[in-house]
Amino acid sequence: MTAFFTEGHSDPTVQPVPASVVEKVDAADTTLHNPKRAVISLGSNLGNRLENLQGAIDALEDTPGVRVKAVSPVYETAPWGVAPDSQPSYFNAVVVLKTTLPPSSLLERAHAVEEAFHRVRDERWGARTLDVDIVAYADVVSDDPQLTLPHPRAHERAFVLVPWHDVEPGAQLPGRGAVSDLLDTVTREGVEARKDLELRLPE
Repeated sequence: MTAFFTEGHSDPTVQPVPASVVEKVDAADTTLHNPKRAVISLGSNLGNRLENLQGAIDALEDTPGVRVKAVSPVYETAPWGVAPDSQPSYFNAVVVLKTTLPPSSLLERAHAVEEAFHRVRDERWGARTLDVDIVAYADVVSDDPQLTLPHPRAHERAFVLVPWHDVEPGAQLPGRGAVSDLLDTVTREGVEARKDLELRLPE
């Protein structure tokens, strides 16, 4: 299990987990007992944006049944779907997970992490402290209104495709094709690499 931010802080979304449960989760991870691959997009444009993203990564890693396997570089991006200069710019990143959780449970966890960072859902495309979206889960294609898989707009969002391609150059978006090909169909304008910033892969 990983620490949350720095010493003296705790993940507000994680309750104490019995040692026996931790043992079972770690054993499942070690033996690769039917884990599924999931791709998560992170975004923040309020507060300490980098700290918010790192906090989400640490909180996901601290989730029983979830292991963070790859973390992309950080990109600074223009807000999506709003007038220019009407909101602060975003920091975005993509995380690749292995998980034994079903999609519905992973979604619940994503929402819990957002709420821990005081995400407010009162305006579509509104500014937010943290956005945690499930981009893809294994090869699942589903039009469930509670969780559409893959994410219905991932194929047209450079701020998802660019960092995802960084960590998985051969990735495929289920039902849409190769991420590398999808990148040829979108503009990268307003998506800038922040090489001066770095997110930590949990140890």
